[in-house]
Amino acid sequence: METAKLNKIAEITLLFWLMKIVATTLGETLGDFISMTLKLGYLTGIVITSVFFLVLLYVQLKAKKFNPISFWLVIIATTTLGTEISDFIDRSLNLGYTLGSLILLMGLVGTLFLWNKKYNNLNVNPIIETQKELYFWIAVLFSNSLGTAFGDYLSDIIGFSYLQGALITAIIIVIVILLHYYTKLNEVVLFWLAFVFTRPFGATFGDFLTKPIIKGGLDLGTLQASIISIVIMTILIYYSCESRVKKLNL
Repeated sequence: METAKLNKIAEITLLFWLMKIVATTLGETLGDFISMTLKLGYLTGIVITSVFFLVLLYVQLKAKKFNPISFWLVIIATTTLGTEISDFIDRSLNLGYTLGSLILLMGLVGTLFLWNKKYNNLNVNPIIETQKELYFWIAVLFSNSLGTAFGDYLSDIIGFSYLQGALITAIIIVIVILLHYYTKLNEVVLFWLAFVFTRPFGATFGDFLTKPIIKGGLDLGTLQASIISIVIMTILIYYSCESRVKKLNL
């Protein structure tokens, strides 16, 4: 069997990035729904979302091949748990968005450093063995937590509106895309840059959907915004599954 068919990570295409953005938006709104709308608090939110994350991660790690549903459920779990972790550090521990972002950035850099030290690369294509995949998911969790903190930093510390924050991170993503197509910069570096910055884009867009109009949001509420994101994500996962089946049958 070809190595590409054994790879347990989704193929990096335009659909991948679109699904990543929707997943991060869902993680932001769902995380806020658990901790804020249900008034369970950030620590309880971490406990609840950690259980879901660990169960889904176990299923993903045990899988022998790539499964779109399993893979994207873990991505959603990391974005939801990442929201709770970031808010807990920033608000419950009162460390603030700046220090919180720095702590999470160091966690991400440290994970990538250990990954690179063991495998001498940070390639996500292919990822077959369990230990390397575990490094990948830890990096994903740190990047999604960092994205939440950075998104809040743009709005609450710098003072950008949620829509402005989303536009700023969108511009950064576009720049990374242009660098990919028109320069010879390392593709692995560009991948992780895009992966990190799609999170604050999704986070700030999630805030734009849920926050009060007086604060620059649409005031849809965390439940309504989460339902919208779930519907969109379900459609995209279904399309991803259908596309994969067609490709394997060729």
